[in-house]
Amino acid sequence: MVFLLVFTGVEIAATSGWLTTLDYFYSDLWHRLSGKRREPQQTVIVSIDDQTLLDFKDEPLVFWGPHFARVIDVLHRVGAKAIGVDVIFLTSAESWLKKFKIGGNEQSRTFDLELRRQLAAGQVVLAGQSIPGQEGKREFLLPLDDYVFVLPGGLADVGLANFSYDADGVTRHFLPSLFEDENLPRLSLATLLAVQAAGLPPEAGGWSWGHGEVLNAPKDCTIGFVGPPQTIPRISFRQLLQPDAQKELDILSLKDKVIIISAEYSGNQDVHLTPYARGFLWGGASLMTGAEVHANIVETLLSGQFPRVIPSWLRLLYLAGLLALATGIFSFFSPWKALGVGVALAVVTMVFSFLLFRHDWILPVINVQLALSLSYLGILGFRLTGEERQRTYLQKLFGRYVSEEVVEKLLSTGRIPDLGGEELPVAVLFSDIRNFTTISEQLRPAEVVEMLNVYLSRACEPILEQGGTIDKFIGDAIMAVFGSPVPYPDHARRACRAALALTKIAADFRAWMETRFPDRHLPEFKIGVGIHSGAAVIGNIGSPRRTEFTAIGDTVNAASRLEGQSKTLGWTIVVSADTVRAAGSEVVTGRQAEVQVKGRTEPLEVFELVDFN
Repeated sequence: MVFLLVFTGVEIAATSGWLTTLDYFYSDLWHRLSGKRREPQQTVIVSIDDQTLLDFKDEPLVFWGPHFARVIDVLHRVGAKAIGVDVIFLTSAESWLKKFKIGGNEQSRTFDLELRRQLAAGQVVLAGQSIPGQEGKREFLLPLDDYVFVLPGGLADVGLANFSYDADGVTRHFLPSLFEDENLPRLSLATLLAVQAAGLPPEAGGWSWGHGEVLNAPKDCTIGFVGPPQTIPRISFRQLLQPDAQKELDILSLKDKVIIISAEYSGNQDVHLTPYARGFLWGGASLMTGAEVHANIVETLLSGQFPRVIPSWLRLLYLAGLLALATGIFSFFSPWKALGVGVALAVVTMVFSFLLFRHDWILPVINVQLALSLSYLGILGFRLTGEERQRTYLQKLFGRYVSEEVVEKLLSTGRIPDLGGEELPVAVLFSDIRNFTTISEQLRPAEVVEMLNVYLSRACEPILEQGGTIDKFIGDAIMAVFGSPVPYPDHARRACRAALALTKIAADFRAWMETRFPDRHLPEFKIGVGIHSGAAVIGNIGSPRRTEFTAIGDTVNAASRLEGQSKTLGWTIVVSADTVRAAGSEVVTGRQAEVQVKGRTEPLEVFELVDFN
């Protein structure tokens, strides 16, 4: 029942997305633990950094058209596969001058001509962005019409720089296409760059790369980050503006690369939370620039190394197997041992998930750990309630006859007596009051009951202290069994200790009798005790209307006869040779005899119990 309830509940929680945010914790942890996962092979960032701004601090960015043209030209010359400009050209020097009616000469009309030529040469993707408009309508920040017009594909060469964010605001996935509408720019900037670099048609319904197939649709795909921030190689924008830049070795290495030109100077707000932004016990959290996120998406697509989710059937089989194993262990182990095993299994699931992550497989951890926790708590709850029911049952069955310690022992051992009957090695003790008939004749009935209640209350204490069971009261006699329902290897020694304690109680009770019944001339209060050890049948004996848990057999009969022999022999405690041998060398005996007891053909060797070392 625990297995079915936990398995069903956890699976519902997982498929409903309730555990997704918790799973992100482990996803981020695996990224941090892995560090740099592989060398970037496909992308390089051309960074407009602080030094570049210093070099052109007197030039507003709107007049950087010639600089962009120069950089794109160099990249074309060295053989870059695709060039993405992660800067939205909302205006240009020419349109700006025209707006303010400045210039009017040839230079003001052709200031960005070279940039338009480079854009017209192809292999360049410009950035745009989708923004929420009024009344839920979609609006766009797109490059200047003059630039879009010269692009070979027009709007098809504009990629949207929007990112996909998870519920906690972290970028772990990307959308290949942001919209279903084919008449608008809809491919993400990174997807469009990868498609162009691979020579694939942007309008296709989907593309295959390595192990992954990506649909041309707004469907989440997991980013296979190559490493933490700063893993993607960079070249400064200013370096490509140097004379003969295309002859430098590090510039020549840009051949066949996807280049992303992006603003990364101080104060730029294009930074994002990624799996590396979560702070753990070591290292500091760091943000990733937009260009780096785009580059990681391009690396994921062109390398084909997609983080793949474990198939559902395999995940369910894994969850069911671990849960079944854990539930079985929790059922049979003690709570503390079960807790240790549960923690160990939780750690194993983490290690296994991390190893799979290193091979680009995603195996959820939270659902398994939640299942282990709920299974442990469920089994523990059943145990506690079951143990309480068991305790109530045992107390009802044995509470009047055994001590609380014996009940606790039964619970701790988990051994429940076979009420149908079982043969066990035990020591049986019988004790009765000498001259009870004479005493009772001299007392009123109420006084007889009072005397018995006081004496028997005292006499039961040493029996219970030694783990014995008060089997029954037979008038003034007590029958006690040692070794059932809790088996004790030293049952004979326990019976002997209880018998010696009974004699002390009897001696003390004489004073009570003299005080309570003065001038009655009652016989001196004495008891006789008989003990025999051997096998006895233990179980519920009686009729359907009335049964009692008791011991029967030759051992019980012999113990009863030995108690009767204490009168004949004149000893207080008579123990059989079997009991003496079972009790060991600590027993101190006095006189010895052989007696013939009723029900036995052979005489029984007996000893007087004197003391116990």
